[in-house]
Amino acid sequence: MLSKVKYKVQFQKGLSFSQFNALYGTERQCLMALLNSRWPDGFVCRICGCRKYSAIMTRGVFQCQKCRKQTSPKAGTIFQDTKLPLTLWFQAMHVLTQGKHSISALELKRQLGVHYETAWSMKQKLMQVMLVKEEKTVIGGRIEVDDAYMGGESHEGKRGRGAAGKTPFVVAVETDPANPDCVARVMMKVLPNVSTASLKPWFEKSIAKGSLVITDGWRAYNFLGSIGLCHEAFDMPGGWRSGRHPSFRWVNTVLGNLKGNVRGVTRWVGRAHLDRYLAEFQYRFNRRFNMEAMLPRLLRAAVLTPAFPQPILKVAWMDA
Repeated sequence: MLSKVKYKVQFQKGLSFSQFNALYGTERQCLMALLNSRWPDGFVCRICGCRKYSAIMTRGVFQCQKCRKQTSPKAGTIFQDTKLPLTLWFQAMHVLTQGKHSISALELKRQLGVHYETAWSMKQKLMQVMLVKEEKTVIGGRIEVDDAYMGGESHEGKRGRGAAGKTPFVVAVETDPANPDCVARVMMKVLPNVSTASLKPWFEKSIAKGSLVITDGWRAYNFLGSIGLCHEAFDMPGGWRSGRHPSFRWVNTVLGNLKGNVRGVTRWVGRAHLDRYLAEFQYRFNRRFNMEAMLPRLLRAAVLTPAFPQPILKVAWMDA
């Protein structure tokens, strides 16, 4: 029997399949949604700024009446040069935004009815949109921080910092200083290593000055006070006991959910693509309070994200 206490975030409606089909069920509906998202105040020529245009419907482009420059609604966006119907892109966005967990490229292939390479490319491009958007996020307040590792070919050898074959990344969880149980947002970033030289630029960019940052006793975090952050460090015993420390409750919970999601969906992620997979998790988590609006927000981010050339994706595409 379900508990009578239903958390608002967990039991929100989201965007149902019937609602999705009513809003984005046809190619014309998807095109209009794209146009309204790209030019919410009406068409603007990207060359001269003129708002007057002629629509050349046979080619699906807009021609500026002043400079005569023709613009495709998809040009300069993540959808540039796509040969796929917009309905498939919208279906992919719906799947990636409405679930608590991610979806593998193989499952996306089955749901969309496309080739695996096509599904993989679509997912990577949409995750690139999330990455570009999330890189602009700045969090503040009370921040629990930990560094973690992804990958590795075996369970043997050294664990934790300095482990061979693993990709390090940092995780920061924003909570309310007055109520540490109130979790707001997360930030994640792949690093070359967990040295001060690697950590400092990210903290300066992503954490608001004056925030309380809670870390373990790793010496690479000692710079935090010098960049305007309040630093509280705890010497941790290591192993499973560290995971139970109350000051790191939420960062450990987020890490557990993240790794469970990766292992359960993609099994393994290569270093070349890990930032995008972290951004996907982060994007959904930070917008979990309004799942119904997540697809329109992702569409807006998609039309503001420059084209992601296919050759970049072709680098080790079998990594994920």
